Amino acid sequence: MALCWPLKRLRQWARTVKRDVLILYLAARDPRVPWYAKVVAACVAAYALSPIDLIPDFIPVLGYLDDVIIVPLGIVLAMRLIPPSLLEEHRHTAIERSQQRPTSYVGAAIILIMWLVAGVALLFWFIK
Repeated sequence: MALCWPLKRLRQWARTVKRDVLILYLAARDPRVPWYAKVVAACVAAYALSPIDLIPDFIPVLGYLDDVIIVPLGIVLAMRLIPPSLLEEHRHTAIERSQQRPTSYVGAAIILIMWLVAGVALLFWFIK
């Protein structure tokens, strides 16, 4: 029974993160949001919704660090940059649309390009 309470809390936290990412996705597309907040919100949402991670999950410990540290810190930063009235409006919209989860193929492409550039750089480093 002792494991049940932390598991419920972890599930609730995961739902909150998913909702917050959807809020950022909606805010990044809103013309009323300042440009700098849009950039941060779009980057965080694209990374979180990307089917490809910067650090793959199969790498022990490091694979989950991006999901546990990078995404929540990005969410906090982006939400502080968005005006509170717009944030509340997008929060209501996100709750209504919580069943649909958008996928960011642009975010996936960016992560894939980063991996390719790193691979090519590593290849050149090994050749020299």
